[in-house]
Amino acid sequence: MEIWINPRCSKCRSAISLLDAEGADYTVRRYLDEPPTRQELEEVLGRLGLEPWDIARTGEAVARELDLASWEREPAARDRWLDALVAHPILIQRPIITADDGTAVIGRTPESVRSVLD
Repeated sequence: MEIWINPRCSKCRSAISLLDAEGADYTVRRYLDEPPTRQELEEVLGRLGLEPWDIARTGEAVARELDLASWEREPAARDRWLDALVAHPILIQRPIITADDGTAVIGRTPESVRSVLD
């Protein structure tokens, strides 16, 4: 299992604490220091069953600079969104947990974190 985190994020710290309390075996990836490649991002999106705009943090300063909120959310715009997330990983929602069984979740709640432990 791998968890993509920003150590400054309270949701990420909570997810790590829960994984530790459950004795989970996982690897931490500080995704701002080691950004995902486009291929990794597409794989994770596939595992999540989401589109890039679904995991974009539109409240970030760079999102406002890019005017991300005005971007179309349709298949034709997918590449543009992926390019933005790869270029600015701060825009990626966190924490993302990828489980060994092929599932993935955005672990913002204890319930979602626990779902990869079952």
